[in-house]
Amino acid sequence: MASGVFSPPMNLAVAGTARWMTRHLRLTVPILIVLICGSFAAAALLQIRQSRAQTVAEAALFESRRAADLAAVSGAALDRFAEAGELYAGDPAAPLTLPGLINIAVYDSSGANTATLHPDSAMPLPPQRLARRAVFRFGPEATLAIRSGTKMILVLFDPASLAPQSLRARAVIGGGSAILDDAPPGAELARAAVPGWPLTAGTQIDSKPALDAWAGALPLYLFIVLGPAIVGGWLAALFVGNFEGKQKAAKAIRSLKATRPAEAKLLVRLAEAERAAVEGLRAKSEFIAHMSHELRTPLNAVIGFSEVIEKGLYGPTGHPKYAEYARDIAEAGRGLHDRISDILEFANIEAGHYPIALAAVELSELAALLTSEHQGRAFSRRIILQTGFAEPGLVRADALALRRALSHLMDNAITYTGAGGRVLVEVRAEDGCGLVRITDGGGGFSGAERRTAGRAFQRFDRPGCVTGAGLGLAIASELTRRMGGALRYRTAEGRGTTMELRLPGQLREN
Repeated sequence: MASGVFSPPMNLAVAGTARWMTRHLRLTVPILIVLICGSFAAAALLQIRQSRAQTVAEAALFESRRAADLAAVSGAALDRFAEAGELYAGDPAAPLTLPGLINIAVYDSSGANTATLHPDSAMPLPPQRLARRAVFRFGPEATLAIRSGTKMILVLFDPASLAPQSLRARAVIGGGSAILDDAPPGAELARAAVPGWPLTAGTQIDSKPALDAWAGALPLYLFIVLGPAIVGGWLAALFVGNFEGKQKAAKAIRSLKATRPAEAKLLVRLAEAERAAVEGLRAKSEFIAHMSHELRTPLNAVIGFSEVIEKGLYGPTGHPKYAEYARDIAEAGRGLHDRISDILEFANIEAGHYPIALAAVELSELAALLTSEHQGRAFSRRIILQTGFAEPGLVRADALALRRALSHLMDNAITYTGAGGRVLVEVRAEDGCGLVRITDGGGGFSGAERRTAGRAFQRFDRPGCVTGAGLGLAIASELTRRMGGALRYRTAEGRGTTMELRLPGQLREN
């Protein structure tokens, strides 16, 4: 039976190609970068084409809805004019105060005029053939003709009274001839039938503003799509150079091992271990430095440009979908930025690069300030965040590190508390120490979760919760330990969690 999905000759060919690519990294990497950039460019072009078609379709859909609204409003207005005509035909003395109404004339079955609302005003001749309803143009006005029993009723009215100006703009209403025409000649129209009348309403489909807004956003769109490919290619080139240097050193060590006696080989192994440790620390520092700049910089650009679009700093952006997309981009960028910041912060703490300067800190004031800062997020999740017992007292801590630790604990408490729940923050003094207790209304930790709580990258997902990289509790625990304190928790599954941060007290100066 074959050991892989490919035949043996195919396996050999794949293995040979992989070895060739490994030996010729300087040629392989540019080829791969070109292929990656080309695939991103092709995807961008396809997406741009699809986005343009969608923009035109959305403009047509908007005008279709406007035409339907125009037809509905116009039909209701015509119905009112018809009701006024029938009311006048039944009682010529009835008061009529309908906006847009000009005149009403009633004719009998022989075509003789039996009543006219305003005799001095000109009226059109009644149509010779009329099934039941008709609307036609009469000079600058329009005439509505209806048959009521043996009577013929003509209602002269102003066409502009059929609909408000916002609906009449770039619109046409008519049957055989237009009674209202504000659309340019030859314009493409979205049409809808006027309910109850032999008329259609049409509005001009004008996709130019939407396409102009779409074209204005193309440079930013291309940057968002192609930016990661360019950054990835640059990082690949840096890593390949570093890999080649390590490969040359490894090759030299292998050669030395093969030609030296056992004592020399032992020394080589010791030197290799020392070199690996030094290079590991250097690579970690370089990785932190590169990632801090190369990832944060494009994310700041994505967040900034999306907020410019969302707020319309250079004028209206056109279709409302662009503001929605910009908000989604900004939200995703901010989320990724926060996660990367947590990772880099944890890496700095582990490497010992996080400065700790111990001083006297008023614990209750700092806890109250952080509670106030987190009120907005708690309110948006419909969570009550409040301060309970707050005993004043000084602790020996680094103000910035303590602020970060408490902020992570409050973030976790709000994240794992459901809507309508409560998060309580208390500050106490016990046995010469300052304590901050943060109690949430979440589901607590299970038995398996309690064994791994506080470790890096340990995420405890809950329904309806959007968790981060799993570093908040680890960062808070490590910062507390470096300040000489301790972080403990009490939890019960289904009953919430209480996090207790304890720091040594600081005697007040007299």
